[in-house]
Amino acid sequence: MRRGQRARSSPSEPVAETEAGPPVRLNKLLADHGIASRRQADLLIAAGKVTVDGEPATALGLRVDPGRQRVEIDGVVLKSREARRRYYLLNKPSGVVCTNEPRETRPRAVDLITDPRKGRIYTVGRLDEDSLGLILLTNDGEFANRIMHPRYGVPKTYLVKVRGEIDDAALLKVREGVQLSEGRTSGARILVERRGPNHSLLTVTIQEGMNREIRRAFAKVGYKVLELRRTRIGPVSDRRLKTGRWRELEPEEIQALLAGESADLVPARRHPPSRGKKGRSKRHPNPHEFSPRPPGPSKRGPRRSSPFPRSRRP
Repeated sequence: MRRGQRARSSPSEPVAETEAGPPVRLNKLLADHGIASRRQADLLIAAGKVTVDGEPATALGLRVDPGRQRVEIDGVVLKSREARRRYYLLNKPSGVVCTNEPRETRPRAVDLITDPRKGRIYTVGRLDEDSLGLILLTNDGEFANRIMHPRYGVPKTYLVKVRGEIDDAALLKVREGVQLSEGRTSGARILVERRGPNHSLLTVTIQEGMNREIRRAFAKVGYKVLELRRTRIGPVSDRRLKTGRWRELEPEEIQALLAGESADLVPARRHPPSRGKKGRSKRHPNPHEFSPRPPGPSKRGPRRSSPFPRSRRP
């Protein structure tokens, strides 16, 4: 070997620490690039879909030097530098799907994030096409796993409209858990906001999140969900975020989500005060607080606003 020539490292051997940075586990590298969570990355590695310097890397626990080794997954080369981690909060409209499938013809949640720096991101969990509300998007696989995995118990809160006047017996069954095809739900915390002959409005908080769990759980006890909006993810909420809009998460929100803190521990997001006609500042509501207005007429007549927008496909 000539002087100054660097020996090529075998993908089956650990890589020594170099000036480009310390070696990292291959599954972590994939997670940092937003490819998959570490557990899912291990499955991709075991299936032989990942190569290092052109050689299949099937050994779990393999360490690589991302600055000097070529890592490919299904023929796509990962950039040598580690992508900056991105965290977004999106108020998803109805009619938008949570998928990264490039052949999807329906509007995708990832396409609503118009930040040119976003890179390859994906949704943390899912909201079905007909549901709307808050959803997180990121390129950080570890963060996504912490939010989605039932072991960490990150609660998600929804505003749910069901058909008819729901009775206490049905509420008790959903609170205690109902049997679905995947197993029994872990139950839910339910607050009744409004009951009426045509529909009932509920605030529902769950921690597990099976596929379409809330819709299926209420259908199991005889009530169809008419509309569903997610209003909070753990301690994160933002009532000022309009449907279809997004923003980046604040650092304290990211830390609170990872730490499993309650909503009361997350400081309110500061918004610049708006000015009225006479220059007086208007007080903005706490974006991390959810308290629907109580029903009833006002001085201006009956209130006709709804927490759900009119259904309109983007």
